[in-house]
Amino acid sequence: MNSNTFAGRFGVGLVVLALAACSQETSMTTETTAASQTAANSALILRAQGIEPPRAEQRPVEIEQLGIVRVDEYQWLKDENWQQVMREPETLDADIRAHLEAENAYLDTVMAPTKDLQERIFQEIRGRIKEDDSSVPERDGNFEYFTRYREGGQYPIYARRAIDPETGEGAGEEEILVDGDAEAADFDYLDFSTMDHSPDHRYVAYGVDVRGSEYYEIRIKEIATGAIVATLTDESSGDFTWANDSETLYWVWRDENGRSKRVYRQSRDGGASELVYEEPDDGFFVSVGLSDAHNYVVISAGGHTSNEIRILDANDPAAEPRLIAAREDGVEYYLTEARDRFYFRTNADGAVDFKIVSAPLDDPGRENWEDVVPHRPGVLVLDCIGFAGWQVRMERENALPRIVVHNYESSEEYDIAFDEEAYSLGISAGYEFETDTLRFSYESPSTPEETYDFNMASRERVLRKRQEVPSGHDPEDYVVRRIMAPGHDGVSIPVTILYRRDTPIDGTAPLILYGYGSYGITIPAAFRVTPLSLVDRGMVYAVAHIRGGMANGYQWYLDGKLDQKTNTFRDFVSAGEALASEGYTSRGNIVAYGGSAGGLLVGAAINLAPDLFAGAIAAVPFVDVLNTMSDAELPLTPPEWPEWGNPLENETDYRTIEAYSPYDQIEAMDYPHVLATGGLTDPRVTYWEPTKFVARLRETRTDDGLTLLKMNMGAGHGGASGRFDSLRETALNWAFALMVVGLADREVEAIAAE
Repeated sequence: MNSNTFAGRFGVGLVVLALAACSQETSMTTETTAASQTAANSALILRAQGIEPPRAEQRPVEIEQLGIVRVDEYQWLKDENWQQVMREPETLDADIRAHLEAENAYLDTVMAPTKDLQERIFQEIRGRIKEDDSSVPERDGNFEYFTRYREGGQYPIYARRAIDPETGEGAGEEEILVDGDAEAADFDYLDFSTMDHSPDHRYVAYGVDVRGSEYYEIRIKEIATGAIVATLTDESSGDFTWANDSETLYWVWRDENGRSKRVYRQSRDGGASELVYEEPDDGFFVSVGLSDAHNYVVISAGGHTSNEIRILDANDPAAEPRLIAAREDGVEYYLTEARDRFYFRTNADGAVDFKIVSAPLDDPGRENWEDVVPHRPGVLVLDCIGFAGWQVRMERENALPRIVVHNYESSEEYDIAFDEEAYSLGISAGYEFETDTLRFSYESPSTPEETYDFNMASRERVLRKRQEVPSGHDPEDYVVRRIMAPGHDGVSIPVTILYRRDTPIDGTAPLILYGYGSYGITIPAAFRVTPLSLVDRGMVYAVAHIRGGMANGYQWYLDGKLDQKTNTFRDFVSAGEALASEGYTSRGNIVAYGGSAGGLLVGAAINLAPDLFAGAIAAVPFVDVLNTMSDAELPLTPPEWPEWGNPLENETDYRTIEAYSPYDQIEAMDYPHVLATGGLTDPRVTYWEPTKFVARLRETRTDDGLTLLKMNMGAGHGGASGRFDSLRETALNWAFALMVVGLADREVEAIAAE
């Protein structure tokens, strides 16, 4: 949605709902019963049910809010000094640490029989990743810059080559700018943020987080010597940009609550920093970047539904910020610079699905905006980038993206055509402004990513790279389908489906259903190697493009937030029911899967329709919604009141959130098997959310189903940082999914017999 705003509780895809208005279907067909019994009779499940789980001590606390009292028996699991824990994990309260370690030990014991299966899945996924892979180089002046990995390397290497002036291609040996593996040698966790070279190509600046807390150092390295010449800060959001003098950087500071609040200007040698802008509203986060033509430093202050932009002359190290248009509730605008004008992608003037307007550089205020691409209801303008002679925009209509190329001189425009049922596109401006070349990518759930250089004048496309799957992959072995699931209120919900061509579509196949559905984020129909380990074992993999995202336009997002948030959860359930009714699976044979706000989705769905699912994987799940949105000190709470409501001040918002908050809606009934994950230093979905959810669910459920928690004690929201280490977390999730649908037993036995 808002690319210049801290991206909510994203995770690469979170919730729980129980509403009286949503009656649960209790009847089960013979086929459904058979599917459920397969999971229930699994030898692995039966063995796990005999292992005693940890029980968190109940220490009830009464919370009074707006005259309403609720009791939280597990509130003690939130460390009172949580801000310090984010920066210094070793300071975690001893009782809390002991409980988290007991949860991890229990999970390890339950999942121990699948250890070899997890290893096999891990090796499969790793075998689909080209280990010595590299990106397609991006030219900038006399160099081309690229990222690559070495064989067995966990972290990226950032490098460049000189351009041969005769051929225009990279020539000679590469020059390593930053070696990620070397940087990671002394740390258990490492994450890079922005990585960018100076305009004069003498220096490279990069952000480094070594805890998973998303506080980044900004390091400046001299390329010729390889020496770190300065570390500007260790309190950055990781967001920064160079000014055109190659001496000045603008970087974003995060406060003690993890909010991006200030922009500083500082010389690359680490001299005194100068405050350029400070955001007074805790509901707005700031970001910084450059305009497409590199003439302006762009400071954006944004919330979930509005923003404002300030610009500074990128050629003047002493420039003062100039406001484009003051923030207005519900109005967003994003800047592109080309042909001595500014262009803005905006939803101003009721343009729900956005339009493009232009204004002169010297007077770009709202009163001078002129429509260039008018608003077209149902056609969502997703992105807009500018070149010297061209403007390129990405649009989405009927849940499919398209690229539109516009010629400034002739005003002619055209689409770049594609023809699969479901696919994903990406566009890149690159470093160069004076060019006719657009770089775009194409992929689908069965087609590995293809990267093209497209000549916008001749309309020729040149394939620069096709994602290689070393272990072998034939797209013809798989089927991609797009169905429209009937929703509870008559809407049609797009669902993307992937399965092996030899999988019977007769209701017998188990299915994993993935969803997100918040912040306007749309999950693309992209190629991912990880689901293939499930699909190749006979599972169907489906993605529900539910309300709360923008698959069907901006209104699709508006219809899945605030007082309409329950549409998100009911859409997910409707997608599962449609997949069962159309024979892709059967009721009770589905594993729900989602992360972060998608974990909220999972939690809400299993409260709403527990008998639809055999299991649920809730990764870093946002499940304690009422408590989190009532805690104004947490990093994302004030910025996200426009998304969820403010239960501190509004009783209607309180009641709405309480009615679907997964933690608050756990009740005495049978649930599917549940695996929740978390990260101790996660600033987005704090560790205590999945911990409390698992504790209450385990105590309350009326069946003997599994309730598992995996807490990463050395990572944050994204889990393990290495590209291979993170795959072990996926392997655990997949082993759990296979176990609860009855597909793991035979393979575990076969591996043991080998």
